[in-house]
Amino acid sequence: MAGNNGGPWGGGGNRGGGGDQGGSNGSGNGGGGGRPPGGDGPQIPEIDELMKKGQEQLRVLMGGRGGGSNNGSGGGGTGAGGGFSKGTFVLIGLGAVALWLFQSFYTVKPEEQSVELFLGEYSATGGPGLNFAPWPVVTAEVLPVTREQTEDIGVGGRGESGLMLTTDENIVDVDFQVVWNINDPAKYLFNLAAPRETIRAVSESAMREVIARSELAPILNRDRQVIADTTQQLIQNTMDQYDSGVNIVRLNLDKADPPREVIDSFREVQAAEQKRDTLQRQADTYANRQLAGARGEAAQLLEQAEAYRAQQVNQAEGEASRFTAILEEYNKAPEVTRKRLWLETVERVYGGANKIILDSATEGGGGGGGQGVVQYLPLNELIRSGTTNSGGSN
Repeated sequence: MAGNNGGPWGGGGNRGGGGDQGGSNGSGNGGGGGRPPGGDGPQIPEIDELMKKGQEQLRVLMGGRGGGSNNGSGGGGTGAGGGFSKGTFVLIGLGAVALWLFQSFYTVKPEEQSVELFLGEYSATGGPGLNFAPWPVVTAEVLPVTREQTEDIGVGGRGESGLMLTTDENIVDVDFQVVWNINDPAKYLFNLAAPRETIRAVSESAMREVIARSELAPILNRDRQVIADTTQQLIQNTMDQYDSGVNIVRLNLDKADPPREVIDSFREVQAAEQKRDTLQRQADTYANRQLAGARGEAAQLLEQAEAYRAQQVNQAEGEASRFTAILEEYNKAPEVTRKRLWLETVERVYGGANKIILDSATEGGGGGGGQGVVQYLPLNELIRSGTTNSGGSN
């Protein structure tokens, strides 16, 4: 800054463009202030000079060459008129490279896969770790492939998605959950416009198809797992036909009940059906017991008749054989055989009779004497002795 040539405020100095105003005023106040009045202390720098110094320092940092601060307006004009230096462009280039690298490198987690797109078309599939896709020519979409995602259908009575018609014209309220994940990220990204909505629509359609082929009672009781497995397979087949890249992990059939408006009446019908089934089972048990008894008795009668028939046949065959044997003996000795047969017949007839037979030769007491005399015979003793003798001989 030039020396003070004028009045007590130091306004007569030549400072940039302010000297003209100071000269024309003649009083020294046109410069905007230098030294406080009545003192010889240091001058306070002006705002223009502070701005010029700042520009010089910035130019030096950017690789330029700074001008002297005492050159007045000439040095300031040189700094203001200069453009960006080589260092400025180097810094801008380094920033652009850093930004490009930041956009090109990306990280894929172990449960994820990436789909790289070259100008919007499928290029490659990236695995877990650090991947490189030169941006903006190549971009990447990162998708979770092992994470299980769920779709709840009919849960909480939202709308009528859970009300389905069975084959016996009954309505059942079904709540189920579809668990799925991605097995092919490229197909999932390009072949489905709205994946979750597609899965929900296919799942609901498949469940309605399976329910429409089933009756109400098996759905509520024993066939719940069968229905879940069949529906899962049907959903998977449909999604495979769409080439969707979606894998159906499992299907959870949470609820299968009648609608809330008719559940009381349905329970009464179920109770009546259970009672009917109980009575029917009791009737079947009684019928089976009676039928089994009748069949057993019939079998017993058949066995008895067969035994009687065999006995009679065997007896007849024995009698015939005996008669044939007697006939052969009779042909050999007719008189002896005839007498033997007569004696055997008399023995068989009179063997059990309580009688005593006297020969006519002994009735007269021997030799024909003593006719008309009644003989005394001790019949009781004779019978007793005969019985004893027969028992002893046996």
